[in-house]
Amino acid sequence: MSSVKSMTGFGRYEVVDAEKKLVIDLRSVNHRYCDITVRLPRIYAYMEDKIKDYVGKRVHRGKIEISVYFESYTGQNKVVSLDTALLHSYYDALSAIRTECGLSAPVGLSDLTRFSDIFITHQEEQDQDAVWDMVAEGLAQAVADFEAMREREGARLVADLREHAGAVLADLAQIEKVAPRLAEEYAGRLRERMKELLAEVPVEESRFMTEVALMADKLCIDEEIVRLKSHFEELENILSEADGIGRKLDFLVQEMNREVNTIGSKANDLRIAKIVVNMKAEIEKLREQIQNIE
Repeated sequence: MSSVKSMTGFGRYEVVDAEKKLVIDLRSVNHRYCDITVRLPRIYAYMEDKIKDYVGKRVHRGKIEISVYFESYTGQNKVVSLDTALLHSYYDALSAIRTECGLSAPVGLSDLTRFSDIFITHQEEQDQDAVWDMVAEGLAQAVADFEAMREREGARLVADLREHAGAVLADLAQIEKVAPRLAEEYAGRLRERMKELLAEVPVEESRFMTEVALMADKLCIDEEIVRLKSHFEELENILSEADGIGRKLDFLVQEMNREVNTIGSKANDLRIAKIVVNMKAEIEKLREQIQNIE
C-alpha cells in the first residue's frame, strides 16, 4: 500500500562520466490540479511529452517543474564543412585589395581562415531512442527520490492531522457531557422565570412541559454529534486510501465545520459556544494541512 504524499517535494539525479553529463531536477508546490512544466535544451524538445507522460502517471496533484540538462560526449559529435562559395568571395575580395594596393604578398591560408563564417558546423543526427533511454533511466531515479521526499512529508502531515483530529474529538467529548443537561437546565430556568413573572398564579404543568419538550427538540444535538464522529472515522478511512486523497479530505473538513457550526447554534449554551470556538480553530488547522496533501 502506498502512503499519503505531500504536494511539496524535490528530487534530483546527476551523473557525469566519460560519456555523458545528465542532471534532472524535480520540484513541486501546492496546486489544485496536476500542472507539469518541463525545461530542457531545444535540441531535446522531442522528449518533453514523454517526460510529462512519465511523471503525470505518478503524480496526481501539484505544480511540478522538471529541469533536464543532458549532454552526450559520444553521441553529439559535430561535423565541420566549408562554405566554398563564401570562401571564393573572400579570396576574390582579398586578391582585389592586393592588386588595387600593389601588394606583393600573396593571399594565404592564414588570411582566409580569419573569416570564421566560412566554416559550417553541423550536429550529427541523434539516436533519439538511445538518448531517451538514458534520460528515462535518470528520470526514474529522480522521480523515486522525489516521491520518497513527498512520502516523508506526507507522514508528518498525517501525524499532524491526527493530532488536530484528536483535539477536536476531545472537545466533542466535553460537549457530550454537557448536552444531556441542556433541556433540564432550560426547564429549570424557565420555571424560575415564570415564578418571577406570574408570582402567585399557578403554572399549568401540561403547557409548561409542552414548551420544555419543544425547546428540548431544538436544543438536541445528538445527530450532529453522531455525524461529526462519523466524519472523523471517515478521515481515518481516507488516510488509508493514500493515493489522490487531497480533494476528498478537503470536502470532508467542510462537512466537519458545518456540523460544528450547527452544534454551536443549536445548543445555545455559553459553555458549548466556548468549546465550539476551540473546535473550529482545530478544524481550520486541519484544513490548512490538508491543502498540502496530494
